[in-house]
Amino acid sequence: MKVTRTEIPEVMILEPKVFGDARGFFLESYNQKVFREATGLALDFVQDNHSRSAQGVLRGLHYQLKQPQGKLVRVVRGAVFDVAVDVRRSSPTFGRWVGVELSEDNQRQFWVPPGFAHGFLVLSASADFLYKTTDYYAPEHERCIAWDDPAIGIEWPLGQLPAGQPQLSAKDRQGVALRSAELMP
Repeated sequence: MKVTRTEIPEVMILEPKVFGDARGFFLESYNQKVFREATGLALDFVQDNHSRSAQGVLRGLHYQLKQPQGKLVRVVRGAVFDVAVDVRRSSPTFGRWVGVELSEDNQRQFWVPPGFAHGFLVLSASADFLYKTTDYYAPEHERCIAWDDPAIGIEWPLGQLPAGQPQLSAKDRQGVALRSAELMP
């Protein structure tokens, strides 16, 4: 497994070894020992999630105040632009973001640590997105930061969308600015 640390060192891009030929491919999507050796992280994943979204859907920026979740994410069908935003007030990278394209073709995974807001924009006709999480989903502790908060300045690839604007859920339309959000210590 190849690991690339991003501008925020705790956020990592992981590329598993893919063995392919004319018949198809095989990859090991998760191996605890290999993950630990490659990243230096000893984690227990407790929940797996699978979402399917249409082109132009933007989900996020979500995080949990209590029971913060680390997320190991990947796309098994389609392509997304995936983003992690540091929402830890005490962090030297507070308010900064990192983004990466994840797709069925590049087979990349993205490690989003606890204390980060997470979101993604679907670039393909649809996308199947898988999450491994380090804590359970706790909707009562979930918060949402506005996807387009200028204080964060995420460079979403909206030009790749036919309509040029994302589709948001009612919850995501209620996202608040970073400056007024409840945040991690």
